[in-house]
Amino acid sequence: MDIISAAIPMLLKGLQVTLYIFVIAIILGFLIGLVIALLRLAPSKILNWIAKIYVDAIRGTPFIVQLFFIYFGVNSLQIVSLNSTTAGIVTVAINAGAYFAEIIRAGIQSIDKGQTEAARSIGFTGAQTMRYVVLPQAFRRMLPTITNQSIISLKDTSLLSVIGIADLTQQGQIQASATFEAFKIWLVVGVIYFIIIYLLTILANFIERRIQLR
Repeated sequence: MDIISAAIPMLLKGLQVTLYIFVIAIILGFLIGLVIALLRLAPSKILNWIAKIYVDAIRGTPFIVQLFFIYFGVNSLQIVSLNSTTAGIVTVAINAGAYFAEIIRAGIQSIDKGQTEAARSIGFTGAQTMRYVVLPQAFRRMLPTITNQSIISLKDTSLLSVIGIADLTQQGQIQASATFEAFKIWLVVGVIYFIIIYLLTILANFIERRIQLR
């Protein structure tokens, strides 16, 4: 227990890094997903094509390859210089954005077209209809799937340790190597991840219930 007690502060420090990357990346990913979803629903075939290529490319390649491409590949061009944390955030955001795009697109398409027509008939513009009529209803339907994808993205952050980010997984590796107590350390790391994911699920369920009551 002394070993675990000594390791906990460093593991919690790693957890802070994990949550920092996760929160920023999920917000950016959702915004990316919203834009891509709207492009996929736009009348322009060119915009549809661009959005579809993005979604297919991201969903069709492993997360670790995307991470290496952004951190090693982009940096090798010497056009921009991305540190490991920035590269991690960008990768998680871009990856989550592709999946969020399909979730949002499906949610928007699930709303009855009659509501759109009704909104337009009372003078709403296309943007106002999307903002005030379609998206609020679609979001209620999307929330469970968005939660699931967010949890997947949180798990994906554990792979960021391969580029040297001192997240929870990286701290687990350091502590396991230093203490030679791999079983105990990785058990604690697993419990911490479980608690965070469980709390995220509870929060999402709470938000979903509040929305449904409105």
